[in-house]
Amino acid sequence: MSLSVEIIRLVEARAAGRCEYCRMYQVLQGATFHVEHILPRSKGGTTEPGNLAWCCPSCNLHKASRVEGTDPHDGSIVPLYHPRRDAWTEHFRIENYRAIGLTAVGRATIELLRFNEPRRLRIRKAEELIGLL
Repeated sequence: MSLSVEIIRLVEARAAGRCEYCRMYQVLQGATFHVEHILPRSKGGTTEPGNLAWCCPSCNLHKASRVEGTDPHDGSIVPLYHPRRDAWTEHFRIENYRAIGLTAVGRATIELLRFNEPRRLRIRKAEELIGLL
């Protein structure tokens, strides 16, 4: 299903140019972000604004149709971070350019979506240098 230009603009504007998962800005990514279904259509998700997130290609590709991940601390299966329901600061913080999971949801999301790959650390450092981090 193709998204309307209006929906794409709404999702992008609501996110203020940042991936709603890893919180990186599109301007430094060198790639166009995607509109992502938080609850995938394959799992009954709709194409309504409340189920859509602005998402960098890396987070989108790693998330795919997943809605759960594994907490690396204890191996439990937990829901992934949900940008419409969850507060980012309750689940994550940035420390020395690395995303730190504060909860099982945060840790599982960081692990699955690979928030701390070397390229992402470099981007966060660049964001700090220009006052975006």
